[in-house]
Order: sequence, then structure tokens, then C-alpha cells
Amino acid sequence: MQRSVLVIEDESEIAELVKLHLRDLGCQVKLAFDGIVGVAEAEAKSYDLVILDLMLPGIDGLEVCRRLRSKSNYTPILMLTSKATDMDRVLGLEMGADDYLTKPFNVMELVARVKAIFRRIDALNSGTKAGEKIVSSGNLRLDATKREATLDGGPLELTTKEFDLLFHLMQYCGRVYSRSQLLDHVWGYNHSGYEHTVNSFINRLRNKIEPDPAKPCRIVTVRGVGYKFTEHKE
Repeated sequence: MQRSVLVIEDESEIAELVKLHLRDLGCQVKLAFDGIVGVAEAEAKSYDLVILDLMLPGIDGLEVCRRLRSKSNYTPILMLTSKATDMDRVLGLEMGADDYLTKPFNVMELVARVKAIFRRIDALNSGTKAGEKIVSSGNLRLDATKREATLDGGPLELTTKEFDLLFHLMQYCGRVYSRSQLLDHVWGYNHSGYEHTVNSFINRLRNKIEPDPAKPCRIVTVRGVGYKFTEHKE
């Protein structure tokens, strides 16, 4: 199946390099060189992936990401940036980016991240466990097709990665996952240097879904192993 990818990048050499390697994956690639054109292109056509630079003329990548995430249709976003601070990463993820790659980047890592995003989206679209696209536990419900989460019947605001992580844990309720396994399943790459990322996202999820985040009863730590999701009795 041929994938369509929109690359929004103002540095033409980088854009062309990304385009070349994505074509090697069998992707159809469209280039946009500023934020305004990029948003217009993304709204005019459905894409399987948007590769988005943070620093853009017109409107910046964060604003592009915000606008795309305000639309009902969900498109994965891989953000590129020359900035490397933790705050830049957090802002990109909070706005809804699926992954984050800092310039200068290794092209093979970019390709690996793109493949991982495609695998995750395919798994969510097809349902990786008996066709499940909706998971629920008590007053908590996630719909993978609509990318919607509810708690107590009201909307639960989750970032893209928070949603993917929680959906995965709920889908395999009771199964214990190590941090490296969660990196591989949810982020799509396995690197020990990123394990603190899992801890951070687990804590953020607990603050959003646990009756008492200090005493979690849904996302439980299994000492020396990792985390699991357990059914919560109302």
C-alpha cells in the first residue's frame, strides 16, 4: 500500500533528502516550505503522515500542529526541529505530535521512526487484540477510531502519546510491561536512554485518571518489572 506523506520543511536540502528516502519506502511525498502553505495542503488532502519542522516562516510548527489537531480527522505527526531543549520536546508532544526528532538527525533513524509510526497506526486501525478499537474500564473509555477518551461520561484530554500508552495498557489489562517494552510498543523504538520518558507519561496519566494519583489503582507499578493496567472498582 502506497503511503502519502506531507513534508513541511523550509530548508529545501533537508526537505529533498527526506523526500528521497521516503520515496525509497514507496511513499508519495508532497513538499511545503512554510507553515501557511503546509496547513492549507494538509486540510485539502488526506495524508498518512505529516513531517513537520518546528521553525517555519508564516506560522511555526507548533501552531501548524495545533491547527491540524483541532480537525476531526487524525493524521500522525513527526516533528523535526533544530531546538533540543526539554521544553521544546514537551510543547511538541503536548500539541499532539506523535514523535520528535532533533536536527541534525540520522536519516536511517528518521526512516525507522516513520516505519514505527505506520506500524502503530496500522495496529490501532486494525485492532491488535480481537479487533478491539474501543476499550473501557469502569468510568474510563477510549475509542481508538475516533481518538476520543472519556472519564465519568465527560471528555478526557489526552495528548497523542498519552492516548496511545493508555490504550495499549488497557487493551492488555493485567499484563505487565517493562519500560523498554512500552517504548517499543508505543513509541516504536527501543533505547534505554529514553526510559525516563515512560515514567513521565505514566505520572501524567495517573494525574488524569486516578482517583488518588498518590495511590494509583489503575496504572500499577510492579516493582522491579514495570507497569500494568488493572480494573478499577467504582
